[in-house]
Amino acid sequence: MNLDIIGDIHGCYQEFQELTKKLGYDWENDIPTHPNGRKLAFVGDLTDRGPQSLKVIQVVWKLVIQEQTARYVPGNHCNKLYRYFLGNKVQITHGLETTVEEYQALEKAQQKKVRDMFMELYEQAPLYQVLDNEKLVIAHAGIREDYIGKNNSKVKTFVLYGDITGEKHPDGSPIRRDWASKYRGDAFIVYGHTPVKKPRLVGNTCNIDTGAVFGGKLTALRYPEMDFVDVPSSMPLTPEKFREIE
Repeated sequence: MNLDIIGDIHGCYQEFQELTKKLGYDWENDIPTHPNGRKLAFVGDLTDRGPQSLKVIQVVWKLVIQEQTARYVPGNHCNKLYRYFLGNKVQITHGLETTVEEYQALEKAQQKKVRDMFMELYEQAPLYQVLDNEKLVIAHAGIREDYIGKNNSKVKTFVLYGDITGEKHPDGSPIRRDWASKYRGDAFIVYGHTPVKKPRLVGNTCNIDTGAVFGGKLTALRYPEMDFVDVPSSMPLTPEKFREIE
């Protein structure tokens, strides 16, 4: 299994294109395909905050649903957008406002097309992916060893939001425990969710959210080679969004 696993894109379509080209993918038919048959995987949070969330949705839908050549797991921002499209009452904040603004600028027929694409992508996605004979797990915010194979509400909260304590930082963001430092499982966990300045390898885990939407980089992990490939962000740097792990 030869995968290129991409961190949180958050609407950074330009960086997504640049990264896949750097990884050796061609874009002849408006989607990235690799001449050697490598496949893409996404750790979630495709949308919000960045400038072109809807284009990211369309490409990932084509790869995952239409072509069935890529893997995707949802992130917390994906979950919130899904609830918005369902018509649930959600706060249009923390980045969702940029996606909603893009969506509302479309004509009704285009709105329906994008909404249907995303709903199908989300509804067909597993909460997390267990791959390569259980040697690899892709989960948006990570997963505890004893949660692998389970799918209840406690597992869903952990996978989407991380090991949250229920308390908040002064800026309103949730305080999270460092689950990765305690992970002792055999499966290699690839995740994102919490922006770090460079990929964070701890034990048998790796965080590849290098904060593309906050002026960092968009990073891919090549599996099984365990090489990192990245491209710089075109977005302004927001240093306070990169948390040092406590």
